[in-house]
Amino acid sequence: MRPICEVRNGCRYVNQAVLLIVGIREDGYREILGIKVVDREDEGFWSSLFDDLQARELRGVQLVISDGHKGIQNAVIHKFPGASWQFCHVHYLRAIMKNLPKKAYPVVIPMVKKCLNGNEEMLGDVACEVERLGYSKAAATIEQFMFDVGNYRAFPKKHWKRIRTTNMVERVNAEIKRRGKVVGAFPSQDSAIRLIVSVMMDINEEWITGKRYLDMSEFEEQRLESRLPNCPAKIGVK
Repeated sequence: MRPICEVRNGCRYVNQAVLLIVGIREDGYREILGIKVVDREDEGFWSSLFDDLQARELRGVQLVISDGHKGIQNAVIHKFPGASWQFCHVHYLRAIMKNLPKKAYPVVIPMVKKCLNGNEEMLGDVACEVERLGYSKAAATIEQFMFDVGNYRAFPKKHWKRIRTTNMVERVNAEIKRRGKVVGAFPSQDSAIRLIVSVMMDINEEWITGKRYLDMSEFEEQRLESRLPNCPAKIGVK
């Protein structure tokens, strides 16, 4: 869930979303790449933000992991040719649950989860079964994104658990929410950004000086075999 800040705008206070981009570098360490505090997000916004990252020499993007926001999907297609979009498994399950009555959760969700561990090609069968049970909207959601939830499998199996969701962004979001709750309402957008950036600087320092997030040795072997680009980058967007 994106952090929401209450920010003063003239004589009133408005809710603004905090949008984060984090990446995994070619050496396997995580790094916070960007942040924006905005009233709304669309394809134009994400395209502009991706342009900024490319201007800062971001190269070799192969996988972009995010929620199901259409603007992000379209921006990835146009700004990162050759990259894949990975629908976060957690958000995929939430999207399905939105179209199910609670009584159907114990029946449908385990069937979907069983596929989300390297067996995503079986989701088509699950969609048919869910349709047969009478939950057509949930079945349509399963089918709509069934080809976008398995792109993580193109990478080493040791990486799968960490690149099929946006979980690496969640700790940053949680800390921003905690600090923002202490402040309450911000007197301006600049003041909100200053606090958020100070939080991110601390976390980013811990990331780039701490434990390596992914062991890239296996990826390097895979790259040499399949001639993948030299500078892999995996981006989490939230």
